[in-house]
Amino acid sequence: MDWLAPCLVPLMLLALVLLLASGIPVVLALVACGLLFGGLGVALGLVPLALVTALPMRLEFIIGSESLLAIPFFTFMGVILQRTGIAEELLETAGQVFGPVRGGLAIAAILVGALLAAATGIVAASVISLALISFPAMLRNGYDPRVAAGVVAATGTLTQVVPPSLVLIIVAQQLNMSLGDVYAGVLLPAAMLIGLYVAWIGCLAVLRPAAVPRAAMAQEGGSTGRRSLAALVLAGAAAAAISMRGYPLLLAASGRTAVATADEWVIVSIGAALLGMVLLAALERLFGLRCLSPLARRVAVVLLPPLMLLFAVLGSVFLGAASPNESGSLGALAAVAIAVARRRLTAANLALALQDTVRLTCIVMILLFGATVFSLAFHALEGARWVERALGDLPGGPTGFLVVAMVSVFVLGMFLDFFELAIILLPILGPVADQLGIDKVWFAVLMGLNLQTAYLTPPFGFALFYLRSVVPVADETGAPGEPPRRGIDTLQIYRGVLPFIAIQVTVMALVIACPVLALGLVSKPVLLDAAQTEQRILEMSPARTPRSLVEPSLLPPGPQR
Repeated sequence: MDWLAPCLVPLMLLALVLLLASGIPVVLALVACGLLFGGLGVALGLVPLALVTALPMRLEFIIGSESLLAIPFFTFMGVILQRTGIAEELLETAGQVFGPVRGGLAIAAILVGALLAAATGIVAASVISLALISFPAMLRNGYDPRVAAGVVAATGTLTQVVPPSLVLIIVAQQLNMSLGDVYAGVLLPAAMLIGLYVAWIGCLAVLRPAAVPRAAMAQEGGSTGRRSLAALVLAGAAAAAISMRGYPLLLAASGRTAVATADEWVIVSIGAALLGMVLLAALERLFGLRCLSPLARRVAVVLLPPLMLLFAVLGSVFLGAASPNESGSLGALAAVAIAVARRRLTAANLALALQDTVRLTCIVMILLFGATVFSLAFHALEGARWVERALGDLPGGPTGFLVVAMVSVFVLGMFLDFFELAIILLPILGPVADQLGIDKVWFAVLMGLNLQTAYLTPPFGFALFYLRSVVPVADETGAPGEPPRRGIDTLQIYRGVLPFIAIQVTVMALVIACPVLALGLVSKPVLLDAAQTEQRILEMSPARTPRSLVEPSLLPPGPQR
């Protein structure tokens, strides 16, 4: 049996691929491979018997992991907004605002889809909401069905990379790193992705105007509605300008001496702008001023509260005022408050939201249990060293490894779900990336962007399946009093997502070529040498500093004190 020992790791990976291809549940495949090959390792004397006792401890660690508490909090926040119909109102309101612009309905779907991505964190909820509201509206107004399908499917997958994202939580947990750093690292790439989606629609409006026509919808308030909407935006801009002047005074009053960072200024100014617009709408309604049109009031009531919720949740993380778990609990509570204020929260909606949250959280935990069994046996058999030898000597060094890893994940994403990819590949690729000196945040952001494509790439992209499940294949006659529903075939859906897949690959290539895109907003620890440390101690308490804290032998040569 000596020949079997060096073959255990490749046989383990091959067995996992075969089991997944057979269609059995992923958890069973992971557990079966882990137990079978772990047992073989113990029998051959390659793995100590203590591995059996280590497994319950690893599972207990997952159950007690505080970093995973963010999953039920953010899931509940998004499900509440989706179950109470607030997400649908967002889409309808944005359609009224952007509809008269060529390609405006598609742009509205992208922008609101990005908002839903931050609010829900669930691909199925975003895709289905967009497919039921934005997709029929685009087809009724003469949009090319391929463009409409591509916009809905691609925008729905933004939930994978826009914080707070479930996939980013899993990536951070699997790579054993700070979730806040991953959120900060993915902001610029996610913004680039959304901007390029909008830019693609703008290019179509110029090159193929018939594919993205203006919406033939009546806007409430006409031109007056547009002017009052502009006044609402100006009120927000004025509030942001006031905050830029008042924030330094507030910091000085609180006793803080550190200078505010650029991302802190952005978060504070955006929050002040949203608050200014809400205050104007509240004053207008309180005193009956009637200075806002119905469209501007709808924007203030429907769009602004969820935006304020998201900036409060994410801003508290980026400003360091709260941990991801604390911001998640804040978001869940605020989502319930918004639903109550809008009189949308019922006992039935709350029960369904709780059921969905428990179901999704349990799915994630069960997958993590299976992944732990597999990864424990894999690492005990020195699988990480085997993968390092296989991938570490690739031409191009770390860049060559990144390209091969990204291509492999992209191809596997055509056949596997992102959860399966994350829990199987990250424990394998993560140690190799760390060994090659690749920055963890950079690698996590690239993996998050790549895992997003798993929901979009044919033939098994789940976003495509969600769209297919709610859109008819052929035109259907609606119920009496309802417009007919236009259909779209599967091939048109596949063709519609190809430009957006190209955009995603382009963003990944840019992040590989320019790591600063992923690392520019990540806070770096301040490192002090021995002399600086001594000086800090003396400055903090010169009269009470024990002499034992300042050992002359540990300090660089210099004048004696």
